[in-house]
Amino acid sequence: MIEPAGSSSEVDQGGSSPRVEEGATAPSGGDADLAFAGLARHAELVRDGKVSSRELVELFLERIARLEPRLNAYRVVRAERALAEADEADARRATGDERLLLGVPVAIKDDTDVAGEVTAIGTRAHGEPASADAEVVRRLRGAGAIVIGKTHVPELVIWPFTESTTWGMTRNPWDLGRTPGGSSGGSAAAVAAGLASAALGSDGAGSIRIPAACCGLFGMKPQRDRISLAPHDDRHHGWHGMATYGPIARSARDAGLFMDATAERREGGTFAEAAGRQPRKLRVALSFAIPPGIVALLASLDGAVREAVERIADLLRSLGHEVVEHDPDYGQIANNVVARYLRGIHDAAETMARPRALERRTRGVARIGGLIPLRALERELRLEAARSARVNGLFERYDVLLTPVATPPPPEIGRWEGRGALQTLLGVVATYGAYTPPWNATGQPAASVPAGFTPEGLPLAAQLVARQNDETTLISLAAQLEAESPWAQRRPPLC
Repeated sequence: MIEPAGSSSEVDQGGSSPRVEEGATAPSGGDADLAFAGLARHAELVRDGKVSSRELVELFLERIARLEPRLNAYRVVRAERALAEADEADARRATGDERLLLGVPVAIKDDTDVAGEVTAIGTRAHGEPASADAEVVRRLRGAGAIVIGKTHVPELVIWPFTESTTWGMTRNPWDLGRTPGGSSGGSAAAVAAGLASAALGSDGAGSIRIPAACCGLFGMKPQRDRISLAPHDDRHHGWHGMATYGPIARSARDAGLFMDATAERREGGTFAEAAGRQPRKLRVALSFAIPPGIVALLASLDGAVREAVERIADLLRSLGHEVVEHDPDYGQIANNVVARYLRGIHDAAETMARPRALERRTRGVARIGGLIPLRALERELRLEAARSARVNGLFERYDVLLTPVATPPPPEIGRWEGRGALQTLLGVVATYGAYTPPWNATGQPAASVPAGFTPEGLPLAAQLVARQNDETTLISLAAQLEAESPWAQRRPPLC
């Protein structure tokens, strides 16, 4: 479906085809190696005049036109405007402009405002087009990046799969019958398929790390407040302070450069430089423990996932790091997550322009969230520091925690289609509720790193968690693992 910009069907029609601006029919062909070179290399090539920004944008538009009908990664492809911005970037480079991401195309998750575009958040219940860029988008543009499109999410970004009745199912480029995860599933599918240099994700309980894991990518949940959520209040948006923006990228170096362009603050040096440094010898805690509560009753770790994480542990040992099995003292951190997540969904649903247009399942989850009294939420927010301190006691002895990201490999698409709110909640808790959400409650950095493949070719992953404000250790360690990992540069068969 190719429609002119501003067509009413851009916001009113569902289905699996994105709204694509005129100009999307870029020349066919293009170098697949270039498409998969990643954000940092693309920035270098444009800066050095070896590739023009227009060539990059045309390459991605050609690939989007060819692969998007099978993936459904993008809701909007800004073809005409991206080409015009590429020409502007090339003109600026000719005058000596050396901005960090000059002329590099990136994708933006569709829970984030891009001026002139609807922020659909996976639903028909959205409001009018955004009047201004979100702060993170403004910073990306300020660094010279080009927004090539907006990527699909599940309704109100509440699920770890990317499917909605309005916009259809987003598929995993490694296996079209599998989910790319969620809620940043469109962003991960686009990067994994070579349809953008990198992409913005957001993570409220694993929504960057889970899609990165499903799609064989590096995904970073930065320290809370590292990247601004403006125009939203950091503490009262995104499930009451659990959500952060962050990069989904092909490499740790790409993610570091993305963070250098978007971060509010940093402690010494740049994040991209951290990817070029060998980490010191680290003490790593390895844990497969599941936090107590309902998730411990429901979740069961798949053997292939355990083996993949153990391979990462063995690789770390071979690189000179000390790896010891040691479980965090999770305490009741799950209570903190549940209260903020469910009440946050309830509060978000109430802010929608047309709340009655939400899916029945979403309305059901919102009703469940409304059963959590404000005083219970306020109590959990008061207890956040104490609960976080208990979990973080592990980092008095260890530098990094190594865990799985999810309990199984990427599930099949449609697994929860047609199920009600409670049944879906229980299903996703068993699948994705064990390992990623605690670190949203504590606010500290965590990342998903590729960890090989199943015999069927599905990506596997491991989670690395660091101390508060220590993204650089994660980036440095992930880059070291990438350099040693034979799976780091594999590409999906679709591509």
